[in-house]
Amino acid sequence: MILPIVAYGDPILRKVGKEINADYPELKKLIANMKETMYKASGVGLAAPQIGKAIRLFIIDASPFADDEDLDEEERATLKDFNKVFINPKIIEEEGDEWAFSEGCLSIPDIREDVFRQNNVTLEYQDEEFKKHTLTLSGLAARVFQHEYDHIEGILFTDKLSSLKKRLLKKKLENISKGKINADYRMRFPKLKRK
Repeated sequence: MILPIVAYGDPILRKVGKEINADYPELKKLIANMKETMYKASGVGLAAPQIGKAIRLFIIDASPFADDEDLDEEERATLKDFNKVFINPKIIEEEGDEWAFSEGCLSIPDIREDVFRQNNVTLEYQDEEFKKHTLTLSGLAARVFQHEYDHIEGILFTDKLSSLKKRLLKKKLENISKGKINADYRMRFPKLKRK
C-alpha cells in the first residue's frame, strides 16, 4: 500500500525515533509498504518518520545512482547492490574529508541544496530478521545512509545549510508546510494552527 509522505513542518519529522524489536506490529507489512511508497515517489531512501512513525527504521535502494557516468566503476557497482533495510542503526564512526552533494528529500519536494557530509561511515544495524551487521560505507552510499539516519534523529538536510540559505528558502519551506506544492506522490501536510 502506498502511504502518504509527511511534509516539512510536521512535528513527527523532528522526533528522535525509538528502537524497535522483533515484536513490532506488522513490521514486514510496514517495510513492504515503505518500499512501495519509496518507489512510487522515485526516492532512493525513506525513513519511518517520513510516513508518520517515530521509530528507528529506514530503507535504502541507491541503485538508480549506479547509472551515473561521473562515478567510478567500483562505486557504481556498490550502489547497484545497495538495497537494504536498516533497523536500529548506530553510527560508530564518520571520517574522511567533507564533500558537497546536491541533496533532496521526499518530505521537502522541489528543493535541492548542496550539503557537506563526511565521506566514510561505519555503522551497526539490524536487518529485517533482526540479525546484527557492521558495515562501512563510502561516497554516495555513505551519504544516502547519513541522510536517512538524520531522519531518525529528527534532523533534516535543510538543518545543515547556512543561515543565508535557510533565509532564502524560508518562503518555499513555509509553502510546503501549508500544502502549497505539487508533488508527484501522495503527501500528508501538517495541521496548521489557526490564529
